Formats: sequence, C-alpha cells, structure tokens
Amino acid sequence: MWKEFKEFALKGNVLDLAVGVIIGGAFGVIVKSLVDDIIMPLVGIIIGGINVSDLAIKVGEATLKYGLFLQSIINFLIIAFSIFMFLKVANTLMRKRGQEAEVVEAVEETKTEQYLKRNR
Repeated sequence: MWKEFKEFALKGNVLDLAVGVIIGGAFGVIVKSLVDDIIMPLVGIIIGGINVSDLAIKVGEATLKYGLFLQSIINFLIIAFSIFMFLKVANTLMRKRGQEAEVVEAVEETKTEQYLKRNR
C-alpha cells in the first residue's frame, strides 16, 4: 500500500497540480491586493467617496452587508479575467514554440533526405 501511495503521490500530474494550487493561491493574494488596495479605492472615488465594502442595509436586527458581496463579485471577475489573460498569453507562447519546433524538424528532415539521396 505504501508503494502504491508513493507512486501516486510522486506522479508528475499530482506534483504539477500541487504546484498549480500553490501558485494559484499566491496569484489570488496578489489580485486581491490589486482589487482592495488599488481598484476599489478608485471605484470609491468615482462613485463619490463611498467605500463599497461598507455598504449595508439594516433589516430589523439583521445587517445585510451587500457591499462585501459586491466586492467579492468584483474580486472574482478580476481574478477570472487575469487568469484568462494569463492562459491566453501562455497558449500563444506554447503555439509559437511548437511551430518553431515543427519548422526545425522539417528543415532537418529535408537535409537528411538530401544527404541520403546523394549517398545512394
């Protein structure tokens, strides 16, 4: 059982996933800081100096803090957009890298074929 667990835990996919989760968590902290410390103060200035996260309604004895909910939605949208842009750039770079590799392989094959044809 230990051997099976070791094989599972040390597979490349599991390690890649662990690294992705850690980097994703760190990325989330960076984007949260961007939203909380830069974007939301600007939004507050635009809407008249109101801090969105402080918006609330008192209903009876309960306080509905809808401003925190709005801030969470804004955080999500910015994080989702940031991840989208990151993946778009990464996919573009990977495609370019793949195309360069294909061109190199095609050139090498052509040279090899020419050499073999000459030495028959």
